Amino acid sequence: MADVPNTAAAETPTPPLSPKERAARTPLMDFTQKYAGQIGITVALLLLWGLFITIAPDTFLDGSLRIYKAYGQTIPYSAIIALTLTMVIVAGDIDLSFPSIMALGMVGFVFVWDATDMVWLGAIAAIATGAAAGLFNGLVVTVVGLPALVVTIGTQFLFRGMTLVLVGGKSYALAATRGDPVREALVGKPLGIPMEFVWFVGITILVWVLLNRHRLGGNTYVIGDNTQTARLMGVPIQRTRVTLFVLTGMAAALAGMMRSLQVVNFYPQMGSGLLLPALAAVFVGGTSVFGGRGSVYGTFIGALMIGAVTAGIVAAGMTDFWTQAIYGGIILVAVSVHAILQRRFQR
Repeated sequence: MADVPNTAAAETPTPPLSPKERAARTPLMDFTQKYAGQIGITVALLLLWGLFITIAPDTFLDGSLRIYKAYGQTIPYSAIIALTLTMVIVAGDIDLSFPSIMALGMVGFVFVWDATDMVWLGAIAAIATGAAAGLFNGLVVTVVGLPALVVTIGTQFLFRGMTLVLVGGKSYALAATRGDPVREALVGKPLGIPMEFVWFVGITILVWVLLNRHRLGGNTYVIGDNTQTARLMGVPIQRTRVTLFVLTGMAAALAGMMRSLQVVNFYPQMGSGLLLPALAAVFVGGTSVFGGRGSVYGTFIGALMIGAVTAGIVAAGMTDFWTQAIYGGIILVAVSVHAILQRRFQR
């Protein structure tokens, strides 16, 4: 499921091929050139997985598939957010408030569920709360005109503070949700497959369609590539950017609800450790920090790579303290490589 390059993104003109060169090219060569980035990151994932299998074969070749089930259950929490965050970054913005939106959305869930004893109403309240938080981010960024980086750093603390105030800093047990159809649909294990991973794959397909086969995606690429051009083309810049923030808020609320229902507990500091994994998945996947370029497939594979790194650290017997350092290093390397390549292409 490789992303189709968007014609709106600026590309460096390449000289036309001579008749002899065109005759020498094969469909495989054209495919490889067109999807070089996606092929490269897929190969990198396979090599990384092969390395961990070599380091810890007893863990990764265990017949019970225990590590793969755990892998499929834990990756989606940050990966689902990374998918919608990809669209935000392609548009030239960024959202650093999503860890706090995860917790704030659960406040809506807990309050409504506690009042009605209906999990499905609580789920709607959580998604609505996430959408409202994303709408607030988008409006401050587009109407007030402040940089998204500054705004979402501020709202990260604002939303976290609101969460702590509303619940009084207390955690909530969610054991009573066990057996509920909504919980089973979100975090159940039919046939031993974690539903979190099923949702991750489904949302990947949905976001890919939005970014590559829908007007929203076309507008997103144009805005990220050149805002002035987008304005001259009549692209609804404010509406598009706000929509992307709303989608990210909804994704964060969904991820927070999944995480809380899985551990049958809500604690107001939840989500605080997912900022780096989500950003790393986006940038490792090939999305440019400067906007205008991005790949949903790349983010999908990037999320799997980040999850593989985490699993590999555990399997290798390294302490969890290494994960933050490694995530930070991955982000720096990925952003630096993309920046260098972009400068070379622009010459």
